[in-house]
Amino acid sequence: MDNSGYTTLTRQSGLMREMQSVANNIANVSTTGFRKEGVIFSEFVQDLPNEGSSLSMATANARNIDLRQGPVTMTGGTFDFAIEGEGFFLIETPDGQSLTRAGVFTPNSDGELVTPDGNRLLDAGASPIFVPPDARSVSLAGDGTLSADGRPLSRIGLYVPETAGDLTHQGGVLFSTTQDPVPLDGASILQGFLEDSNVNPVIEIARMIEVQRAYELGQNFLDKEDERLRSVLQTLGR
Repeated sequence: MDNSGYTTLTRQSGLMREMQSVANNIANVSTTGFRKEGVIFSEFVQDLPNEGSSLSMATANARNIDLRQGPVTMTGGTFDFAIEGEGFFLIETPDGQSLTRAGVFTPNSDGELVTPDGNRLLDAGASPIFVPPDARSVSLAGDGTLSADGRPLSRIGLYVPETAGDLTHQGGVLFSTTQDPVPLDGASILQGFLEDSNVNPVIEIARMIEVQRAYELGQNFLDKEDERLRSVLQTLGR
């Protein structure tokens, strides 16, 4: 295979990754707190001194996470929380601490606020949040202070990565960081609301069509190159 074939193959590989990313975004258009992802293409150029030219190879291994705010929907749930602005909830998982924008919580058998997967929500001091089982009313102030029957219980912590690029998608609505997340002040938390996915289905479907067409063009080129090489071999073999 010549250089043009290898270049097209690397491009096709990147387009396949982007198609998978777009498909995952569409699949999570209704997932609470989901963050849209994209693929970043980069170019590697190698000088070919013997041929007096250069070879360009494309890669698409890096992912970009869209952190823009998603729509906020009123639910009326006591333990449904939505973040306005920056920040993430800090969650304790079996694999360590994780960040999430999905604010669906409920008290477990011990009275600790947990996610639907049973992971504990942590406060501003990275400790579990306990709600008394006999509490008649639970309210949340805008600064994250949680109170039961008028008595403050804890302050829900909001955190951000130490650097903008230090955020890795673990799966679902959870994110991890290589360094400890930094506490965030000044953000607002709403009680009785949930933040929806920030995926725009119309834009994602349009992007899927673009990627599919680009992939088909590349595949047509590879098919024609294969036919050309077969024709040359048949001619030389006579």
